[in-house]
Amino acid sequence: MINNLLALINSENIYLLANWGVIPFWILLILFPNHSLTNFFVQSIIVPLILGIGYVYLSYNLYLENNIFDGFELYSGLDGLYSMFANENLLLIFWLHFLAISLFAGAWIVRDARKYFIPKVVTIPTLVLTYFTGPVGLLIYWFLRIFFSKKISFND
Repeated sequence: MINNLLALINSENIYLLANWGVIPFWILLILFPNHSLTNFFVQSIIVPLILGIGYVYLSYNLYLENNIFDGFELYSGLDGLYSMFANENLLLIFWLHFLAISLFAGAWIVRDARKYFIPKVVTIPTLVLTYFTGPVGLLIYWFLRIFFSKKISFND
C-alpha cells in the first residue's frame, strides 16, 4: 500500500495538485477576502507550508539524482535558464515558487486593501491579474492604492 502511495507522488501529480490546489485559496481571496476562513487558510502559513513540502520533496529528489546543482545555470544567460528548465524537477520547483509567491502577494493585496478601505470591486481585477501574471497585478494594485490612500509609499 505504501508503495502504491509513493508511486502517486511524482512530478506530474505534484504539478496538478499544486495548480488545482491553489485555486480554492484564490477564490477565497477574491470572493470572501475578509472571511474568517480566508484569514485562517490564506493569510496563514498553511499554503506556503504545503507548497514548501513539495519544494523540499523535489529538491530531495534532485539530491538523490546527484545533480542538485548540475544544470543550475540561472545566472549564465537565457540559454542557461532554458537548459536548466529542461530538468523537470527544477522546472516544477520554480513553478511551486511562483505559485507560493503569487498567493502571498494576493494575500498582501487583501490585507493592504482592508487597511486602506479599498473597495472589494477594485481589488478583484488586481487579484485575478496577480493570479495569472504575478507582478503585473501587484503593480496595478499599487497604482490603485496610491489613488485610495492618497500617498506614495515604497515600504508599507
